[in-house]
Amino acid sequence: MSLSVEQSASWNDDGFVVLPGFVSTGQISTLTDRIGELIAAFTLSPGAATTIFSTTEQTHAQDEYFLTSGGTIRPFFEDGAFDTEGNLQVPMDRALNKLGHAMHDLDPIFDGFSRTPELATLATDLGFVDPLLLQSMVIFKPPHIGGEVICHCDHTFLWTEPQTVAGFWFALDDATVDNGCLWVTPGGHHQPARTRFRIDGTGTTTDVIDPVPYEMDGLVPVEVEAGTLIAFSGLLPHWSAPNTSDDSRLAYTLHMIDGTADYLEDNWLQRGPDLPLRGFG
Repeated sequence: MSLSVEQSASWNDDGFVVLPGFVSTGQISTLTDRIGELIAAFTLSPGAATTIFSTTEQTHAQDEYFLTSGGTIRPFFEDGAFDTEGNLQVPMDRALNKLGHAMHDLDPIFDGFSRTPELATLATDLGFVDPLLLQSMVIFKPPHIGGEVICHCDHTFLWTEPQTVAGFWFALDDATVDNGCLWVTPGGHHQPARTRFRIDGTGTTTDVIDPVPYEMDGLVPVEVEAGTLIAFSGLLPHWSAPNTSDDSRLAYTLHMIDGTADYLEDNWLQRGPDLPLRGFG
């Protein structure tokens, strides 16, 4: 399957393209079953790492557990999952923010899902010469405690020179305004990134390139049905609201870069020599 003229125009002009029905109901069931198995295998023992992932607080940004997760599969929790004494207030599948960040390389089910001829063709249509799969995450956005994701572009966090990062966002549930769907700024990818998040010593820092925040008034919601793929440029500003509804908003995201570009050594996400980046093969 190749992009139509209209879809290619959406990618070039708006910075994203929406592909309904890209994922079959059978594929969704396979992924959600596997996610359930991974959650069931995770035991929250005394003293276990319980890193909260929050883009509004950024407490995880200096956490070694987070900074060394580029070549692993690790769970991260929502703010609000624990009470003041550190006890879970909700079931595990309603407590997690995400699983990341090497699902596509370390789990056979997600490896098979992430490396298909259809995705390889899509990457070519989007202009990739040597696509390399860099990062993957299951994003839970659980009912009632699924937190806000601040307006940002992915190039900020996965910096290449020149800019090549792109995201594939797969809806495993219906995504609506009520449960925290993506909001994007059409055409916003024509402007450069305003910040850069990078390693600084044993922690991280954020370089401010342009102190003017993204304009929230330009955001539009992208409500999609389960099975939809949203492909978007690494420069596209996007945001999502908290999930205050009773409905889950499960998604899987996959980020790729072009091997023709330079992936900087002070990016937060690094892979060891035992887990080199691979493409769709």
